[in-house]
Amino acid sequence: MFTPDMLESIKKVEATRAERMKTEPRRMTAEEKETLLKAYHPDFREAGFAEIKIGPNKGEKVPTELGHLLHSNSRLLNEKIDLNKVDYDVDVLVIGAGGAGASAAIEAHEAGANVMIVSKLRIGDANTMMAEGGIQAADKPNDSPVQHYLDAFGGGHFAARPELLRRLVMEAPDAIAWLNKLGVMFDKDEEGNMVTTHGGGTSRKRMHACKDYSGAEIMRTLRDEVINRQIPVVEFTSAVELIKDTNGRVAGAVLLNMETDDYMVAKAKTVIIATGGAGRLHYQNFPTSNHYGATADGLVLGYRAGAPLLYQDTIQYHPTGVAYPSQIFGALVTEKVRSLGAMLVNAEGEAFMHPLETRDVSAASIIRECSDRGKGVTTPLGSGVWLDTPMIEILGGEGTIEKRIPAMLRMYLNYGIDMRKQPILIYPTLHYQNGGLEIGGDGFTKTIDNLLVAGEAVGGIHGRNRLMGNSLLDIIVFGRNAGKAAAAKAKDVELAELTLSHIEDYAKALKEAGADTGDVSPLLLPKYARHER
Repeated sequence: MFTPDMLESIKKVEATRAERMKTEPRRMTAEEKETLLKAYHPDFREAGFAEIKIGPNKGEKVPTELGHLLHSNSRLLNEKIDLNKVDYDVDVLVIGAGGAGASAAIEAHEAGANVMIVSKLRIGDANTMMAEGGIQAADKPNDSPVQHYLDAFGGGHFAARPELLRRLVMEAPDAIAWLNKLGVMFDKDEEGNMVTTHGGGTSRKRMHACKDYSGAEIMRTLRDEVINRQIPVVEFTSAVELIKDTNGRVAGAVLLNMETDDYMVAKAKTVIIATGGAGRLHYQNFPTSNHYGATADGLVLGYRAGAPLLYQDTIQYHPTGVAYPSQIFGALVTEKVRSLGAMLVNAEGEAFMHPLETRDVSAASIIRECSDRGKGVTTPLGSGVWLDTPMIEILGGEGTIEKRIPAMLRMYLNYGIDMRKQPILIYPTLHYQNGGLEIGGDGFTKTIDNLLVAGEAVGGIHGRNRLMGNSLLDIIVFGRNAGKAAAAKAKDVELAELTLSHIEDYAKALKEAGADTGDVSPLLLPKYARHER
């Protein structure tokens, strides 16, 4: 499978392995990290950003691709939608059927609310399914939520909203217990104790995993619980606009049947946006590890309704996306590969960074190695560096890879690469939306009544960078809390007349600012979809 140049480089990796195993590269100082990030991380490339021209975040910068959507009009601007013809009438409407949406729906249902989920794809077609490495929680005797907080706060460049991060770490042990009770098959030892490992930026082993398909196992369990509770899930149906009432409160959403192009009205006393990430916008032309529907829909819907964004200019590029073979370009190589002992090595066989630096630092280091230093390995689609996976078997014993990361092993074996014997080529891939809609500690947006947000569509939980394992955690913690809060709020809501007047106001503001792109948003599916909408 490898080219002659790659094979020559592999010989150098093998030749330096014994020496590299004696001493790990040192961790960078805070000053070194700051210099590296400013020089090489995509978040600092001015060409990748635009200025927001209207709305709550006017004057701030945003990724160019997201800015284009924010400066586009609603699909409904020239449509005649009869808001008096209500197709669905519920207490809680959950937009999105990934881990956050499912968790929210389960808890809202548990609280006695009439709840419905709407998903533009199927339940579980979400970034939750793509998560591999694990979920953090400080539930071991040598750890504490305080230590978890310090790790995450520092890893996020001290920018996380304290009330959100505090809730994340304090409720983490209960989240693990809840998932375990629902039936998630966590890795456990012979005595039934959960096996935990390190992740990048963690000072304790607090990563709980289900081999290397943690997200899929969690999503399987949540999906089954939704189905068992008979919570309605309207699939292949997109929320294309939030509905307000004449008092300015969110009162539901207009839905689009993706198969028939028919519009429907869903009236709701509270709405939870749980639409996930933005990887399929391919910021700065990066490949992505995200699922097909990750097009920032919730950010567009919330912003047009008047909800502010937070840290919308920060994106996480996972340092280890597949660089070769081309058929799986951009697919995620879990950080767990490095926590098990694999080392990042350049074309000359040199270990150029500590294997468990935070994700932003790791990504910037790899980009530097492949650009200015010229020590990347040439691939058909660019360049990459080696992840020396045979080290895992040497350090952990034969069979470790098949036991601990079987999905990774199978993925590469499909293309004739045995990561037990050969290193693999990686390069950063667009992975996570650090920024999103701003919420308070209770999950409600700051300015729009009856509107909550959970999961990757939230900004502020992780600051300006996220540690491994805290995304699976936040979808559970904030998904559950949003469901409880939405159900409680719905008991006291009496809606006034429904209206879509805010989309006309938005169109007027775009026109006055000279910012109208002429397109419509949300995008719903990536531009290379077979049938563009």
